[in-house]
Amino acid sequence: MDRLDHAVVDAALAATGWSRDGDRLRRTSRHGDFVAALAFVNAVGALAEDRNHHPDIAVHWDTVDLTLWTHTAGGVTQADLDLAAAVEGLDGLDGPDGPAGAGAA
Repeated sequence: MDRLDHAVVDAALAATGWSRDGDRLRRTSRHGDFVAALAFVNAVGALAEDRNHHPDIAVHWDTVDLTLWTHTAGGVTQADLDLAAAVEGLDGLDGPDGPAGAGAA
């Protein structure tokens, strides 16, 4: 899978909870508590397993940090954008605060 140009990635991320950080996509979301954060992580995990494309995930009590990139391509590919869009579709699992820093560059 080919690595995408930064301009293409930035355009695809406009108006989402994701941002580009160099050659990676990042998203932080806040949830009501640890249990809600784990429910979100499990939903992301199911999406990742279905696609055989797995993000790095860090849980900090009610906050979940996701990082996506394609290791073999050395950057962001269409598979990363597709999984990012699927995660955006997890309405209702983002908790009361939604994505933290949504739309931040």
